Amino acid sequence: MNIPSDLKYTKDHEWIKIEGDTATVGITDFAQGELGDIVYVEVETLDETLAIEEIFGTVEAVKTVSDLFLPLSGEITEFNESLEDDPEKVNTDPYGDGWMIKIKFSDASEIDNLLSADDYKALIGA
Repeated sequence: MNIPSDLKYTKDHEWIKIEGDTATVGITDFAQGELGDIVYVEVETLDETLAIEEIFGTVEAVKTVSDLFLPLSGEITEFNESLEDDPEKVNTDPYGDGWMIKIKFSDASEIDNLLSADDYKALIGA
């Protein structure tokens, strides 16, 4: 299982890449494996400002639909529109082409509450 050490993670299985005051967010390799074949990613919160842990979208797999929770408070500035036509990128490249949103986060102190790669490995028993 791939758990890059340069990313942060949430207990809800999102990964976060911090670059300046922007965070790129997707779901982890573990999460996509648990969900199975992803058939649809929906994000209707583009250009909205949400609080930490609010639902920013959903991911639909063959057998289930799961909510996506915002890992940091802020404005959703970008959605990976390529997922509209090719949602399986989340399965094949969750940390690359399968990213979901970018956030301009508003409270950098929230980063301290995210999990390290080692913490996330412990959470999932890897």
